[in-house]
Amino acid sequence: MSCLSALSALSAHLSACPPGRLPVRFGAMSLRPYLVGLVLLAAACEKPKPPVPVAELRPTGDTILARITELPLAAWLGGDRWAVLDANGKAVAVASFGTRSLTRLGGAKTDAYQNPFGLFRSGDSLWVDDWGLRRATAWRLDGTMSGFVPAADPLRGALPRARDAAGQLYYEVNPPTRPDGSGNRDSAAIVRSTPGLTRFDTVARLSPPDLAPITDQGQTRFERRALSASDRWGVLPDGTLWVARPGPNRVWWIAPGGKSQRGEALPDPVLPVQAEDREMFYRQFPPELRASAERVTFVIVKPAFEQAVAAPDGSIWLEKSRAYGDSIKQWQVVDRTGTLKQIFKVRGDGVLVGLTPDLVLLAEPFTDGHRLLTYRIPR
Repeated sequence: MSCLSALSALSAHLSACPPGRLPVRFGAMSLRPYLVGLVLLAAACEKPKPPVPVAELRPTGDTILARITELPLAAWLGGDRWAVLDANGKAVAVASFGTRSLTRLGGAKTDAYQNPFGLFRSGDSLWVDDWGLRRATAWRLDGTMSGFVPAADPLRGALPRARDAAGQLYYEVNPPTRPDGSGNRDSAAIVRSTPGLTRFDTVARLSPPDLAPITDQGQTRFERRALSASDRWGVLPDGTLWVARPGPNRVWWIAPGGKSQRGEALPDPVLPVQAEDREMFYRQFPPELRASAERVTFVIVKPAFEQAVAAPDGSIWLEKSRAYGDSIKQWQVVDRTGTLKQIFKVRGDGVLVGLTPDLVLLAEPFTDGHRLLTYRIPR
């Protein structure tokens, strides 16, 4: 018997009872089992959700070799041009796939920035955060500087991480660390400011980092567990804030007026941290620091995702963790309601660093730096 037939039969059985002759209990039976049965059958009769479509990203064949040792940050400048941050090299480069070239933003002799550590695009401007000069510089997309914003002293010198179309700036403000690192157990705040830095409002709080106490020579300090999860966040042009949280594995949306919407829980396998994962972590350190690195505490299970990037249409791409030895990268695409709509896959070790309406930019490590690769998004 189908679920619809069973539901119809149970409803007919109850409807056949004469009016006034449905006591709470009749004989040894209670109405409760019938009511529970109705609810369960109704749920069973709901149409199952269709499977999430899965597609493979297609390589364009365009490659730029960038001698950038640290994983770069990138922002699309339009066409085939990208701004790419080289934090170790203390530079921002403009990558052009048309000419397969890298040129320094502002020219080879620019002194507009000294120690860039972050960049983002807002409208027709590229913003570069510089801790050396304690300011964020704004650049037109043709590569000329158009202004700057100083570090926000009320926020302990923080620099903006995002800007909306109304000119409001958004900061990530971490708690004071304290000498033993215990301050990091508190949540960081996402703070929004007016364009003139005259008013500051906390619009969200991030999940506290996963810390572990480590005792060395009688002194205890708190350090982050290796391979632990971190919340990711960003701001859309209309001022909508999104926060991707690996812990509960879902995306939150916060409207400009403050209303919060929680996305659906996303599907994921449980991936325990293996000995090979620990060894890969240790290889990041020079030999003289290897002993210290081996005292770090690891998480038991890998985070649900490692990175999150917003696409031009407002969807969020979550780069999923994978098991050691797995050659396939996977991204879950979540729409503005927090619903999983698409899964994309690609073979290789490239990390997603940027998106256009039609392309993704991946940074793939090699011996002397990173390859910048573009892949086409299938429609």
